[in-house]
Amino acid sequence: MDTLSAKTITAIGLMSGTSADGVDAALVQTDGEASITVIGGLTVPYEEDLRHRLLEASQHDMPTSDMLRLEKELTQVHADAVAQLIKQHPAEGKRAEVVGFHGHTIRHIPDECLTCQIGNPWQLAHSTGLKVVSDFRRNDIAGGGQGAPLAAMFHRALFDTYDKPLVVLNLGGVANVTWLGEDGALIAGDTGPGCGLLDEWAQEMADLPHDSDGILAGAGRVNEPLVAEALSAPFFARPLPKAADRYDFDHVDVSTLTVEDGAATLCAVTVRAVAGAVARLPKKPKTLWVTGGGVKHPVIMSMLAEHFAEVHRVEDRKLSSETLEAECFAWLAVRRMRQLPITVPETTGCSEPLSGGAITL
Repeated sequence: MDTLSAKTITAIGLMSGTSADGVDAALVQTDGEASITVIGGLTVPYEEDLRHRLLEASQHDMPTSDMLRLEKELTQVHADAVAQLIKQHPAEGKRAEVVGFHGHTIRHIPDECLTCQIGNPWQLAHSTGLKVVSDFRRNDIAGGGQGAPLAAMFHRALFDTYDKPLVVLNLGGVANVTWLGEDGALIAGDTGPGCGLLDEWAQEMADLPHDSDGILAGAGRVNEPLVAEALSAPFFARPLPKAADRYDFDHVDVSTLTVEDGAATLCAVTVRAVAGAVARLPKKPKTLWVTGGGVKHPVIMSMLAEHFAEVHRVEDRKLSSETLEAECFAWLAVRRMRQLPITVPETTGCSEPLSGGAITL
């Protein structure tokens, strides 16, 4: 092993999810393996104009000059998040050595071996004075993988001592699962839509940023034929590992329903896609641990409880569902510095265990 192998490194992780709500930042002390101590985390919301342009760039082609301006502005918000995090935790923050910088996904088309996350690591390195690890996905894609999901090995490190089999479910714009078996077995992949379609529905139909507290879905009824139609798409029958883009599920059409019934039906699509994917795994999990924005949606959590014996938020493990992905990218940055794998064939379909990420000094 290299000279970094024996020591714990203080790292900052940054994540901008497909919902484009803002930057999550986390300060972590870790060796990139089992030693993980979270110092703290925060979220810096995007201003509405920036959020709108990120969503526009994610769905439509944008002129190159506009994309570069968007990237510059996005990177500055990330730099501001680092500064705020260090200000909140000055003693530990001053010891930070590296930033894990995911950037914001503009395209993810694994079937064509394409992925693009915007964010300028050089700008971030100059703004923060820290080493930056970025571009986490493209080495995996070049090595035959789908470039996602990247959190599976982090989940294994966090839950290594827990009773298995278990599943960690991340409910972001897209839903993904990590299955952990008794013998160290690991399988991961995207299962289908997370909260992205529901958020979009709430924004378009009810002028709400999202379905807060399940106010829409809780008042609606699930349309079973539309759920069956949505889940008949070929993606849902494919075994894990598999990856998807936030906009791969735009065929899910609830436009003929009321606002409330549409929201309830979208929740059912999300949950049953998760249940279907998990049912194809080697052994039924004892526990489902849920993270991501979806943990706050009572209808989704209630529906999950209909399919799994035990459902817990990761907060029950004294973890933060809001900043867990940012913590993951701090951990992945340290693994990159140590030249350890961040993906394996069971998580992304890559040909062999691969490290990933470009280091900017």
